[in-house]
Amino acid sequence: MAYRIRTYGDPVLKTPASKVDDVDGKIVRLVDDMFETLIETDNGLALAAPQIGVQKQVVVWDLGDDPLAIINPEVVESDGEWVYDEGCLSIPGLYVEMLRPKLVLVRGVGLDGEIIEIEADELEARMFQHEIDHLNGVLMFDRLEGDQRKQALAEYRRIENEAQQVAAGPQATPKRPLHKRLGLG
Repeated sequence: MAYRIRTYGDPVLKTPASKVDDVDGKIVRLVDDMFETLIETDNGLALAAPQIGVQKQVVVWDLGDDPLAIINPEVVESDGEWVYDEGCLSIPGLYVEMLRPKLVLVRGVGLDGEIIEIEADELEARMFQHEIDHLNGVLMFDRLEGDQRKQALAEYRRIENEAQQVAAGPQATPKRPLHKRLGLG
């Protein structure tokens, strides 16, 4: 069953998730549901359980090879720096240039209950750091400072207002010439 992805402002996203003590049938079903939800997003690479309102330390991802899951993940080593435009399914439409470590070693538990370690770099490393942030109640905005944070919040509000106007239908569209709405003049 696919879940609705929680978006910025939902308090569940700011609450640290609980560790999983036992990889049982409930966790396996949760992982299946998370994969289904991720597939329905059509553009997401990964998903943390708090993003669907479940306060458990579970992450699923699909970078094009095989869809995978990790439970209770943590970054145990990191190195280097990499700047990249980062997006988030819980902050739809916004991409922010962020600096994060380029290489990470992630340790967690697989669905078989065994400890796994994954060495990741660049996009995969960023994905793990981003999703682990979700497990700790940290959002992209929390990683930004000063003017960058203010600009990102203002841009997200603009994107959100625009989406609300589109959802409300044509009656909500301001009455102005078409060329102005399209940014042509």
